Amino acid sequence: MNKIGFNVLAWSAVVSDELMPITDRLKAIGYDGIECLIGSPDEAAYKRVGEHVRSIGMETTCVFVVGKDENPISEIAAVRAKALDRMKWAIDRAHDMQARVICGPFHSAHAIFAQHAPEDREYGWSAEVLHAAGEYAAQADITLGLEALNRFECYLCNTMEQLTRLVKTVGHPHVKAMFDTHHANIEEKKFTTAIQTIAPLLAHVHISENDRGTPGDGHVDFDEVFSALAQINYPGWLTIEAFSRNDPDFANSIGVWREYSDPWDIAVGGLKLIRQMCQKHGLDKQKTLKHAL
Repeated sequence: MNKIGFNVLAWSAVVSDELMPITDRLKAIGYDGIECLIGSPDEAAYKRVGEHVRSIGMETTCVFVVGKDENPISEIAAVRAKALDRMKWAIDRAHDMQARVICGPFHSAHAIFAQHAPEDREYGWSAEVLHAAGEYAAQADITLGLEALNRFECYLCNTMEQLTRLVKTVGHPHVKAMFDTHHANIEEKKFTTAIQTIAPLLAHVHISENDRGTPGDGHVDFDEVFSALAQINYPGWLTIEAFSRNDPDFANSIGVWREYSDPWDIAVGGLKLIRQMCQKHGLDKQKTLKHAL
């Protein structure tokens, strides 16, 4: 049975005690878990939030990015070494939260571009760092789910074909792939083909609308997405990733300049959409949406 999560970036990029009442309400709505960005420096907070999430019968997953000074595809070996150190730090924080998945585009620095198409040596550099990170993650039984982003946020991996190449080059059982409907809506020709391409490596899925608002309110073809996921018998998380301007610093960093939908409307409407799609396409016929508080 697929578990359904909600990424709390709709409220905050900071892991702190302020996430606890949000988690409680998401539990009451019917979610199985929350997803948190690993990045804020208060290390003790990750353990506190993780323990709270477990205490109410939920689970956690994590998302993670790297920047220019810790770029796995930098020409400078010392920068690549910093990338590995940062990934190990993120794995430690995810372990503190009792998470089993870290997803995100940490194969390369977010929104850092070169004046060329991705090169073989860049895939090689990234794979070397990620293999070492996979070795470290294996000790905590954590899977690293690499994400392809759209062309405006990344140049190394935009498609499932490119992501497949990278993950196969890494060649580690704890380094796999994720699929995000927002990015695929921009970069892929067909959802079905993309999902079939990444199926042997798929470890995590983000359910995201084209405008990052409520899933089902835009033009992403979720019928095709869920049909394809059912065809490959996808067993993992279905996590909504939607954004707002509740955390201005984070919103500014990713180009969110307006409100798309109220986060609680996204939570209720998005869960309803996922349950309907799972039932319609035979992915999950057992759970039903609970009433929101």
